Amino acid sequence: MKKISFQALALVSVLAVLLMSAERLAAQIVVDPNGVNVNAQGSTVIFLTFGGLLNQFPGEGCWCAEVVPAAPDLGFRCNPAAIFGCLPARFDLSRSSGNRGFTDIMSIPPSVSRRAYQAAASGDTSSFFYVRRFISTVGGPDVYVPVTCRMTGGGARTPFALTDVKLSFAIDKPVLLTRTGDRVPPIKAEIAYNGTGRLKGRWEVVMPGDDLPTTTDLLTESSLPIEERGRQRRYKLVETFNVFLPPAGRYVLNGPDPARLPNEVNGQYLVLLRIETADDKEGDSNLAIAGAGPGVVHSGAVAGFPLPVLRYFVGAGPETQLLGPIALLAPADKTVATNNQIIEFTWADTTQPALYRLEIEDLKSERILSAILSPNKRSYRAPSWIGDKAEGGYLRWRVIALDREGKSQSESAWRDLRIQPESQTP
Repeated sequence: MKKISFQALALVSVLAVLLMSAERLAAQIVVDPNGVNVNAQGSTVIFLTFGGLLNQFPGEGCWCAEVVPAAPDLGFRCNPAAIFGCLPARFDLSRSSGNRGFTDIMSIPPSVSRRAYQAAASGDTSSFFYVRRFISTVGGPDVYVPVTCRMTGGGARTPFALTDVKLSFAIDKPVLLTRTGDRVPPIKAEIAYNGTGRLKGRWEVVMPGDDLPTTTDLLTESSLPIEERGRQRRYKLVETFNVFLPPAGRYVLNGPDPARLPNEVNGQYLVLLRIETADDKEGDSNLAIAGAGPGVVHSGAVAGFPLPVLRYFVGAGPETQLLGPIALLAPADKTVATNNQIIEFTWADTTQPALYRLEIEDLKSERILSAILSPNKRSYRAPSWIGDKAEGGYLRWRVIALDREGKSQSESAWRDLRIQPESQTP
């Protein structure tokens, strides 16, 4: 009887060990690629796919010179004494993807590259690590997944990625004002990049009255998980391009033919640079290896930030030239809008104030809304209820530039606006 009990106890122990092993194996997370070439002298952007998530969500991602066992958790975590930095929240474009998968856009800032290079110059190895933590939602151990980063010169063997993009007109004006029918000046895009590959894409224009693009709409296509590609909002197509970028690191892309940029309707226009996915072997991510799906995801021309836009306004004539340096652009004076329409207030300014204050009143001079905005913010999207706060929907608005003490530095004139139900719009 004692022998049977002992055998039963042994069997239970073996089953428990096997169960614990199965749980630990199920908790393992795989990443592809697990080793990448990065630019030792600047920023780098890499498309990573993690697979095998089971009741887990991503935590922080950090770079370090050394990894150590994460026990009692799983995997290898950064040695706290050797951390170079962590992924800034503003650069975290990660999201769920595929079969229990997770897409991570690893954006290495120049500050991390410099620290890694200095450590290598002092005698350390010429590689470092990116470690992403995954946290269990059911009380299980955390899982740390490292990616080896090998320092290179950012040339042909480095994944093709955009590290900086600047859009500008041929004339030095942050906001362009033009008349109906006048040609818009030429546009250029100054692009910094790693690796080499084909830069494919198109120039599009957001017309007055179109829904504004979201942050996701402004990402390059290869910065999105495979299932979200092709779903970005499309606007008026102006011109396409397809050029080869050698491993030089910088390129100036000429904009579309200015004669093709629309200028027939008064209002605000946004010029968008849309970058499509390029086939780049160095940046490929194999979903099958990661266990997140079948096939390979191409990620050439990935970027860790939304691409900038250019604004120009048509219909800016003498009516926008005010006594002060602030020129109100949109909506035009005495505009009649509907209550289901997005109202965005925009203006131009020749000064550099500390802050802006947008004021909206009813015709009895009673304040409805007052918004404080940073000096580089020259637009404000009004809340949907703004027209309900004034009798008959009649409003007026202006913009005031403030100095560091909060005193008025300059101000615009008032503009009238009416917001009414759609059924009453003539």
